[in-house]
Amino acid sequence: MTPTRLVFATRNAHKLKEVRAMLSDLPGLELVDLDSVGVQGDPPETGDTFEANALQKARWVHALTGLPCVADDSGLEVDALGGAPGVYSKRFSPEQTHEANNALLLSRLEGVTDRRARFRCVLAVVDGEREWTVDGRCEGAIGHGLRGEHGFGYDPLFLPDEAPGRSLAELSMEDKNRISHRGRAFVALATCLG
Repeated sequence: MTPTRLVFATRNAHKLKEVRAMLSDLPGLELVDLDSVGVQGDPPETGDTFEANALQKARWVHALTGLPCVADDSGLEVDALGGAPGVYSKRFSPEQTHEANNALLLSRLEGVTDRRARFRCVLAVVDGEREWTVDGRCEGAIGHGLRGEHGFGYDPLFLPDEAPGRSLAELSMEDKNRISHRGRAFVALATCLG
C-alpha cells in the first residue's frame, strides 16, 4: 500500500520531529514538510484567531500542492496580559526570536503574581473534499526564569499543571507530547484520521 502523504505546513524542524513522533502509530501516513514538496515562501497567517490562521495556511498549501494538508497555529495565552501574546506569540518582540520573546514576556510579568497561562494549538486539515479543525490546550503558569534545555519557544518559561515543579523544556519529548497543546491536538487529529 502506498502511504498517504500529508503535508504539514511548516519548516520548523522541532515541530516536524514532534509531530512525526505523535503520528507514528498511524499506518500508511507519510508526514512531509513544505520543503519536501517544493513549496516556496511561507503560508499567510493574517487572521486574528488561531482557527483562522490554521485554516488560511492549510488552504494555501493545499491550493499549491493538491495534497492533503494539516496546518497549525499555536501560541501562548497569558491571563494577566489579556490573552497576549496569543496569535502573535512568534512575533511578540520586535526581534521575533525565542530569546527576545521570552525576555519581553518576563519583563511584562515583572511584579505580577497571577501568572496563569495556557498553550493552545488549533490544527486545520484541508484535503480537497472537506475542512475541519481540532483544538488542544495545556494549562499552567509562567515561571520567573528559563529552565530546561529541551523544547523551543516559550517552553523554558511554561510550567504545566500536569508536571509540577518542571517547565516544558525540562520534560522528555515523550512526556511533553503526552500533555502539550500540540500533542493533544494531534491526538484529536489522529482520531479523525484513523
